[in-house]
Amino acid sequence: MKWINNGSYRGAVCCGALLLTGLSLGAADKTEMLEQGRYVAVMMGCNDCHTPNYLMREGDVPEKLWLTGSAFGWRGPWGTTYPTNLRNRLSQMTEDKWVAFAKNLKARPPMPWFNLNQMKEKDLRAFYRYVRHLGAAGEEAPAYVPPSAEPQPPYATFPPPPPAQ
Repeated sequence: MKWINNGSYRGAVCCGALLLTGLSLGAADKTEMLEQGRYVAVMMGCNDCHTPNYLMREGDVPEKLWLTGSAFGWRGPWGTTYPTNLRNRLSQMTEDKWVAFAKNLKARPPMPWFNLNQMKEKDLRAFYRYVRHLGAAGEEAPAYVPPSAEPQPPYATFPPPPPAQ
């Protein structure tokens, strides 16, 4: 190491240390973002509908099945809707497209789209990264069934909403 003078060597070591610190901070940021996305999925109740049997098993469903959609229908005056497979859906979107989609979504009940519209962008981005981290998986949910058609069980029936006051 004769060709490296003492100052150059110290500079190289400092640069290397800074680079490694930056890499570990990047990994910490990624882990924190994924944890935030997981938290959003749980606290916003996404799994309640979008994960098979999550509600009935009080959340005791392996994470590998989370957000894969469900064949359990929600029937009401709007027809019968089924929870989308979010893992497959988000695997087909960019992060920016997801944020715009979530901010402008209007959907049939029981999807609380009005809550999704109000989510902070950083939470939407964390959720997206978490779902993408899980990877595409599972089958697509059944298609929407209009009110005039009888859906295949299982499904829950909602009463008509009360009159507006």
